[in-house]
Amino acid sequence: MKIEKSTTPRPVAPTGGGKARAQAEKPADSAPSSSAASGTSVNIGSTSAQLQSMESSMASAPLVNAAKVAEIKQAISEGRFKVNASAVADSLIQSVTDLISSHKA
Repeated sequence: MKIEKSTTPRPVAPTGGGKARAQAEKPADSAPSSSAASGTSVNIGSTSAQLQSMESSMASAPLVNAAKVAEIKQAISEGRFKVNASAVADSLIQSVTDLISSHKA
């Protein structure tokens, strides 16, 4: 699962009252000030770090088990692969039932 980053940043209201706005409106020839001096701070929290960790671990995980795919291909080519028709039918009926109930809701 990948969480897309927003392409358009949302405006942030300053928390330092008029002080942050006054610093932002200074002319370009004045001394530069850091964003920490404006009194604005952001605390993302531990959930963000956990999400970033999960995203990076999922990005490196393969989407398909290549060994299992190769094993199934080999079984099909040798005629050893057996399809459980009852299980396929049950899953198909369950999928259709789920789709119908989700459209009613």
